[in-house]
Amino acid sequence: MNLNASIIDQRVHKLATDQRQSLNDALGALSDEKAVSAAFVLLVMQMLLDLDLDEGLDALTEGGNDFGVDGLHIGSEQDGEFLVTLFQGKYKRRLEGQANFPEDGVQKALTAARYLFDPASAITLNKRLAVRVEDIRSRVRDGLLPRVRVILCNNGQRWNELAQAHVQRADLGDQVTLEHVNHDTLVGIMQSTKPVNETLRLSGKALVEDFDFSRVLVGKIGLTELAALVQRHGEKLLERNIRRYLGLSGNRVNEGIRATLLDPAERSHFYFYNNGITLTCSKFSYNALQGTDYQVRVEGLQIINGGQTSNTIARVLADLDLASQDHLDQAFVLLRLYELQDERTDFVSKVTYATNSQNPVDLRDLRANDEVQRRLDLSVAELGYTYRRKRTDGPTRPEDITSSVAAEAVLAVWRKLPHQAKFLAREHFGKLYDRIFSTKLSGAQLVIAVLVYRVAENRRKRPAPDAPDFIAYASCFLAMRSAQYLLRDMGLENSEHITHQNFSQAKSMLLQKGDRYTDFAQKDIQQALSQLYGKGSVSLQRLSATFRRGDLIEILDQAPLRQRLSK
Repeated sequence: MNLNASIIDQRVHKLATDQRQSLNDALGALSDEKAVSAAFVLLVMQMLLDLDLDEGLDALTEGGNDFGVDGLHIGSEQDGEFLVTLFQGKYKRRLEGQANFPEDGVQKALTAARYLFDPASAITLNKRLAVRVEDIRSRVRDGLLPRVRVILCNNGQRWNELAQAHVQRADLGDQVTLEHVNHDTLVGIMQSTKPVNETLRLSGKALVEDFDFSRVLVGKIGLTELAALVQRHGEKLLERNIRRYLGLSGNRVNEGIRATLLDPAERSHFYFYNNGITLTCSKFSYNALQGTDYQVRVEGLQIINGGQTSNTIARVLADLDLASQDHLDQAFVLLRLYELQDERTDFVSKVTYATNSQNPVDLRDLRANDEVQRRLDLSVAELGYTYRRKRTDGPTRPEDITSSVAAEAVLAVWRKLPHQAKFLAREHFGKLYDRIFSTKLSGAQLVIAVLVYRVAENRRKRPAPDAPDFIAYASCFLAMRSAQYLLRDMGLENSEHITHQNFSQAKSMLLQKGDRYTDFAQKDIQQALSQLYGKGSVSLQRLSATFRRGDLIEILDQAPLRQRLSK
């Protein structure tokens, strides 16, 4: 028995047992074997993409007509591109960890990557997968470029040479990458919080200075040295960055790094082309009598900015043969090392935030300790709920509210920007942060927004057999419109009048009438769609595009609220 495979098997079976009902709700009645397989894919998605449980369950697509796709996650748009991650899982009861990922599974994944995102190809898919695929295709028709990351996961080894030959023949270009994830990868991620103590071998001169009760070192490190560092420590060194690594072809910056590294004539210019990497540690020391080429001993080392750069360098250099390594000894990258004491956690967070401001995906964690989030934490707690400012691996309860769900709910419900709530999640803790988490936002308003949003999300996740197709894309619009009915019945002009004093009344009305408000909202949206497109049927692609662009917001704003639900 493989120890790492055994560790993951325990987590998978616990997840399958604890979430059996949720898995059945998402995918239909599952056998014990299918439930374990789905739980494995769910665990991989959660750990690689930092998804919470609900997000992971929502991304599962396993079932008949799934094209070999067991999970599908669509990332936010950025610079005309968006990242799509496909998951295919193969889980075995035997825990030796030696079986290769099957050849036919690789072939299915290649076929899926080739045909799923082509708006012109006609394929038959299960409804759960079709909703997501047509969402992707609608974005493609709008001119957005999908970057596809295919994760083939098992509790064994990578695919064999015959399967690799299929990959090479498929010739999917730079737009698609295939990656293997197994029990060793997952255990590595689980251990990512352990401190890293290392020796950094710098090249040339370096500047060291005491500054503001901290210490700073600025120098340069050889790319081969950096690659070896990443190879030795992986997830422990890069912390959460490794989980969201975009791949060599999933990001234009990473592609540029690779292009420079593959050109021997350009390698010596890498230092000038790249912004460098930023690291923190709890302590560093070096021989100050030495003039150059310092060997710096560090404790508690972490890369807080430059994880993508470091990972790309490591992967590209690992694939270079000896004949292709000319001028690598002349390739360097700028390095900034900050010695920040553990007790200055707030300052560490601010440094990490400032150096990562171009990467809003990470900003949820980086914003967690700011004044607004701490105030909301206290305010929400007074109402009997727990506000999870930071990501945690533990189970969630109905009383728990994550900051990511809160952001989406508030932006849709009170800010009346449902399309940005659903499709611009990347910016919720970036450009949209101040608009969502304004100084006037109270704990009562946040909780009520989330409760309204949950009713709408339940309608989307568990649609009635005769539910219209648009329900798959409309939860944020349903929540926005439902909240208008709630405010009307409470006699309130706007959300700012929801306070701790009338919180119980608002919550009680939602418990009694939440489904009715959603019924009203659903009828209003159906009427708005008819106003846009007439009485004929509307394709999933067009529906996805409609809700992504927010074409209905103005129509809904002008539509009067219904006085009562028609029988």
